[in-house]
Parts: sequence; structure tokens; C-alpha cells
Amino acid sequence: MEVVPLLEREAQLASLGEYAGEAQQGEGRLVLIAGEAGVGKSALVEHVERGLPGAAWYWGACDGLCTPRPLGPLFDIATTLGGELLELCRADAPREELFSALLRQVSAPGELNVLVVEDVHWADEATIDLLRFLGRRIRAAPVLLLATYRDESLTATSPLRIASGDLATHRCVRRISLLPLSADAVAVLARGSGLDPAALYRLTGGNPFYVSQALQAGTRGTIPEVPTSARDAVLARAARLGSDARAALDAAALIGTRVELALLEPVTGCPPSAIDELLVSGLFAGDGMTLQFRHEIARLAVEGAVPAHRRGAIHARILASLRALGCDDDARMAHYAEAAGDGPAALRHASAAARRAAALASHCEAAAQFERALRFTDGSDPATAASLYDGFAHEASLLDRWQEAADARERALALWRGVGDRLREGDTLHWLARSLCSLSRGGEAIAAARAAIALLEPLGPTAELAWAHASLATMWMVRGDNQDAVELARRAQAVAGPLGLTEVLSDALNTEACAVRAAGGEWAGTLRRALAAALAGQHEAAVARAYVNLHASHVADRDWAVAERYFTEGFAYCDDHCITSYSIFMRSERTSALERTGRWDEAVAICDELLRHGGPSPNIRLCPLNRLGTIRARRGEPGAWECLDEAIEYADGAGEPQSIVPVRLARAEAFWLDGRLADARREAELADDAAEGCDGWDRGAVAAWLQRTGSARPPRGELAAPYRRQLDGDWAGAARLWTDLGCPYQAGLALLGSADEASLLEALRIFTGLGASATVRLARQQMRRLGIRAIPAGPQAATRAHPLGLTRREREVLDLICAGLTNAEIAGKLFISVKTAGHHVSAVLAKLGVPTRGAAADRAAGLGLVAAPAASGTHWALPAG
Repeated sequence: MEVVPLLEREAQLASLGEYAGEAQQGEGRLVLIAGEAGVGKSALVEHVERGLPGAAWYWGACDGLCTPRPLGPLFDIATTLGGELLELCRADAPREELFSALLRQVSAPGELNVLVVEDVHWADEATIDLLRFLGRRIRAAPVLLLATYRDESLTATSPLRIASGDLATHRCVRRISLLPLSADAVAVLARGSGLDPAALYRLTGGNPFYVSQALQAGTRGTIPEVPTSARDAVLARAARLGSDARAALDAAALIGTRVELALLEPVTGCPPSAIDELLVSGLFAGDGMTLQFRHEIARLAVEGAVPAHRRGAIHARILASLRALGCDDDARMAHYAEAAGDGPAALRHASAAARRAAALASHCEAAAQFERALRFTDGSDPATAASLYDGFAHEASLLDRWQEAADARERALALWRGVGDRLREGDTLHWLARSLCSLSRGGEAIAAARAAIALLEPLGPTAELAWAHASLATMWMVRGDNQDAVELARRAQAVAGPLGLTEVLSDALNTEACAVRAAGGEWAGTLRRALAAALAGQHEAAVARAYVNLHASHVADRDWAVAERYFTEGFAYCDDHCITSYSIFMRSERTSALERTGRWDEAVAICDELLRHGGPSPNIRLCPLNRLGTIRARRGEPGAWECLDEAIEYADGAGEPQSIVPVRLARAEAFWLDGRLADARREAELADDAAEGCDGWDRGAVAAWLQRTGSARPPRGELAAPYRRQLDGDWAGAARLWTDLGCPYQAGLALLGSADEASLLEALRIFTGLGASATVRLARQQMRRLGIRAIPAGPQAATRAHPLGLTRREREVLDLICAGLTNAEIAGKLFISVKTAGHHVSAVLAKLGVPTRGAAADRAAGLGLVAAPAASGTHWALPAG
């Protein structure tokens, strides 16, 4: 088959050559190569391979099966790479060992190792995590990692899109985008074909694969004019095949993009001449062991043309042949078993595939395989079906699909009751309680957890009982019932300790520490013990939870330095171990610190991202909704009430004081800023109703808003020192304490209670600096009521006139961002600290409403604020955290 020349790819080839040279010198590169289907991603990489004959090349590809095999590309690479990695793959080793083995084997100095992972748009979670893992670690290795993917159909919440955004923050990552060919390039390719170049370009849009198919079909004389689609061109070529070759082609299309000859031959019984004919057709490439469709578009076209009544029989032959060949890929076997209508085989292989996917942390694939298995449980024993429902529920919970998890637990619960297995019934009840809690159905969750303990206690000390105690302890803790929480947490520890259940022990210690802290006791040592136990037992989720609560507790105590340390350690741990849910919680809690310390633009940027990409779970949405609503209300921006209304719906549903109190107080402040004092008072009193069991900081905040809104209710319990000063009328003293704590807005609010002109002027300065225009308006009103005349003007006219409200300094920073400078380089140019430069960059991104520096440059150019950015294959993203 004639190879279509690469046109209009000179820049991309030059960049790849540069990256290969850097990798050869020990500066590893991960290159993300994006483009629509058929645009020539694989052709580009193959061209690079021909230009690097001295490098070692290892290829892997993601499978287009509806439920792909977890880590399929890694297993492909292991087959060629051999050694330790192949041995671990055969031993079903944990994925962390597989990842590390791959990195070790390709990191030896000297030879350039090129890893290719194709079709990453089909990647399972574990493969995406592998790319994250390598992207963080190949920087000092002679490795060039090329990942190709289609970008035209990725949604904003696609795991690959999110991962590619995260990867772009690493210095070793580069991006290359391939666009369709121009009309001029299509005309070059069409020379001598007899086809009208303009018509060919209009039909194909410049897509190289479509162009090649049209040219090959048209030049053979069987299609006198440009075909209506690439599908028609592929099928026209297939129609010219003999009967044996066409039967082999149909079977190959159902097998997949890559077809082992050892499988194709028994499936079809085709003679070698049929294989030769397929190779000559131009639809395949071959290496003597396998055939590979030259493009997935071609395979799909052939697959779609196979009559439905023939597919089942072909799939059955594929399944039987794989079985005869000793195939151990349960995901693949499950696919063909379902397609063949072989229920028992589908149930067996899908169950095994689900559990292997779960072990590799490919939770989407695990959930899909559990669902596949459940489709074939008719006639199976109830215990098997119940276990599958429990397995699916666990995976669904990890995917933030809490309603599906709860529904599956209900199904499993009924089945366990039916077979009389009280241990499994109690365990499922406890997990159902956790699902209900995550759905903000707190009352139902408590009832289920209590029922679980009632079932399990008569059975003696078990892991299930320990977990049930620990779960109910957590529920009591978040509801502010601290004494009950501590008691149940210690019961869980008493059961878990003798059984050596370190994960339960860590969970219970964690809950005990949080409850003790809320009650005013010494908590930090207990929470550090929870972290140590989790680390010693290598319980990743427990480690992550301990880091989240250590960070959140120190934030609540306004101990920013220690909180920052635990955030840094915890976020790195979650990132290294791909614990997405807890990394989201960590960043969500971080917005509390950013808001309280006046770094509002950074808080807004994180909240926006979490609400776009964090998932639909109330647990994830509540904190950023509350934070974003609060800041919008203070700034007088639209959208505050949409956030606060959604947040209170979640908080009230959960019935947890730690959620209800902050949201009610945020609503009280928003009403107060709107001048609706009665509504503000009502919200403050509702917060007071829920504040039983809260710590001194939350109780102090409630008391301050009761006073500010004119409520007659007295403060309750011990209050944090700055709030005590405010309630005593020591406005200046309270403001000094808030300032010492690094909380400027609270210092301004304290001063706003004063009638002293100097104090009010300082409050006005603080609010103006924060951009709190709604609070500035209230401060000005109060100053006018008091007869103060020398009220400073608002923001400078230049800032007001700027289309995005950028200050002079922010405009300077934007110019430097567009010039491609890093934070350190910006700091040097403007004679400021790197940290201050980072704050300015975050503010600019927030005001432009974009997540990355590259996007900021593009937006600024589009608005005419700066010159258009120079073309580049790299857009660096700023980590919002």
C-alpha cells in the first residue's frame, strides 16, 4: 500500500525531535498528542519512529471495547519490555508495583526509551493514573512518553480532560495538536487522481484519513466520483475481497483493532491466501503475528456492516477460540461472552474482571463489569447476586454515584436477608448507612447504622462490627453529638485492636480526635496517631482522611502554618496515590483558609473548578458553594443566592451542624449585606439552633451574628478570643486579634461595630482592598449616619474602567503571563516575592474566568488587551491548589 506523505506536520515533527533530544539527555518528556479521529496521530508517531532507529520503542494501546481491560497498554508494553515488569504482570501484582517496575526498567541511563500509548480517549482509570504517575517521575529519565488521543468528543468532566489539565502543570509535559489539512495540502495529495481537489476538501474537511480513503477508492476506477463518506470508501474496498477474505475481515472487525493471527485462523478457518488478500487491500498493517486495522474508522465501518444475525455466532467462535488458546483476560472474555449470549460465561468472566479492575483502581471499569455480571444473575444463587450488588455499590460510591450505590445496597440487603446471612446483612446495612449519609439523608443513615450494630453485636467481635461502630461514631461526630461519637469510636477501637484491624483503628481514632476537638479537648495527638496507624498499615483512604482532617482542624483553629504543612503533605499523598475524592476534599477545605486570610481570588478559582469538575455529590459541592456564595455576596456579584440556596438544601438534608452552621451564617451575612435585617436575624438564630456540639470558633461566629443582627439571644458556651472581645465591645482589641491571626475581613467586621472614625476608616480600607463592594457600601452608610465627612473615594478610575476590573499591577502581571514568564520571573521583573506573584497570577486568572496561563493569554488576546500570543505547543496550567 502506498504511504500517504505527511504534509503540514513540519512543526510537530520538529517539536517531537526536540523533545526526543531532551529525553536522550536525561530530561524525560511526556507529550500529549491530540486531534480528531483520522487526523494522523499514529502516522506522526510512526514517522518519528523511523527517524529514531537507535531508540528502544515500546507500544501499547487502549482498547475500544465498551469496557476495556484495565492497564491494557501497560500489559502490551510489558510483553515487549519483559523482565521484572512482565513477571509482575503475570503474578497479578498490585498496580503500584507495576507502575514502579515500569519506571525502573525504562529509567536506566544511556539508551532512549520511547513509550507509546495510543487512543488514550479509551483509557481506563488505572491507565490515566499511570500517565499521571509517569508524568511526575520521568523528568530525570531518558524516556519519551507519547500519548495520543482524540479531543473532539471529550467533555468538561471527562477524566482524561481533567488529567491532561493536571499533567500540564508538570514541567516535563508538552502538548501537540494536529489540525486537518488545508485545501492546498489536499490539492497536493489529489494530484493525478482525477478527483476535484476543491470537492474533495469540502467533503473530507481536510481529514487525512478521509482524504486517503477517497483517493484510494476513486483511483481504482470503481467509484467514479468522490464517495459520500469514508465509511462508503472502506466498504467499497471490502466489497472487492474474495469470500474467504471478506469472512476473515468481518471476524477481524469484531475481534478488535489488533487481531492475532493465531485467533483469526481458528475463528474463520481461512487459508493463508485470505490473510494475504487482506494485507493487499490496504485496510491492515501486519507484522507476521498480528493484523492491525490502519484506523479504527475502518474497523467500525466493517463492524457496522456485519449483519446482526451473524454477529452472535462469530462472537461465540471468538470466545471458544480464546478459551482454547488459554486467554486469561477476563475483561475480553466477558465482552465476547455477552455478545455471544453465553450467560454463564459472561457472569463468570465479568465477575472476575470486576474484581481485578477494582484491585487496579480502575473503578469505572470495575463498576461496568459488575453491572455486566448482574445482567446474567437470573438463576444464580442469591448469595452470588448479593455479593455482586455489594461489589458494584462499593465501586459506585468511589465514583460519586451515591444513589446507585444506595440502590444496590438495598438490593443486596434483601438478598442477604433472604438467605439468612446476618453477618453480611449487618455489613451491608452499615455500608448502606454510609451511602445515605453521603446523600445528605442523615436520619435514615443513623437508623441504618444502629440497625447494623443491633444485628452484628450478638455475633461477637468481628471486623464488620468494628466498622459499624466506627461508621456510627463518624455520623454522631458530624452531627455534633460529640460524647456519643467518642464512646462509639472507642468501642470500635476495642474491637479492632485485638483483631489487628489497623484501618478501622485509624478511622476510629480520627473520628475521636475530631469529636474531642469540637468539645474543646486535646485532639492533635490522637489525630496524628490515626495518621501513623494508617501509614503503617498502608491504608490509603485512611491516610487521606487523616490528612484532610488534620488540615481542616488546623484551618478551623486558624493555625495556618501547620494547616499548610498538612495540606502540602496530604495533597501530594493523594496525588501520588490517585485518591481523587480526598484530594477534592483537601482542596475544598483549603478554600476556607484562603477566604479567611483574604485570598479570595484563589478561593474563587478553586471553587469554580470544583463545582465544574468535582462531581454531583452534596459532600463535594457544599463547601465550595458556601464559599463562592459568601464571596459573591461580599463583592456584590450576581449568583450568590443560587450558591447559598443549593448549599442550605444539602446542609439541612445532612442534618450536620458542621455543615448547617457555616451555611446559615453565610446566608445571614448575605441578607445583612442586602439590608434585610429581619431575614439575617432569622438565619443567625437558625444557626444558633444547630450549634450544639460546635467548637468555640463556630459558637463565637454565631454569637457575633446574633449581636450584629439585633437578636436578643445570649451567647452559649466558651467562645474563641476574638469573638469574646467583640461581644464585650472591644472592637479595636478584637480587630488586633483578627489581624494577628491573618484574617483581614473579620478584622474589618470587628471595626465596623465601632463608632470611632479612625476604626471605621480602617474597616473601609480593608473592605476596599478585598474588593468587598457590598460591605464597603454598608461601611460608607454607617460613616454617613455618624456624620463623618472625610470618606475616601472608591477604587481608582483606571481599575473601574478596565473591562475585567484588573488593577494596574494585575495588568502588568497579565502582560508578563502573555509573554510566557513563570511566577519566579514575574517576581524578578516586578521586584516582588514569588508568593506575591503567585497571588497576582491567581487573581488575574480568576478575573478572566480561565484555569490556565495559556487560556489567559488567549482570552486577553481575544479581548484586545494584549498582542496575540505566539503559537506554541505548550500551555502551562497553574495549579489552583
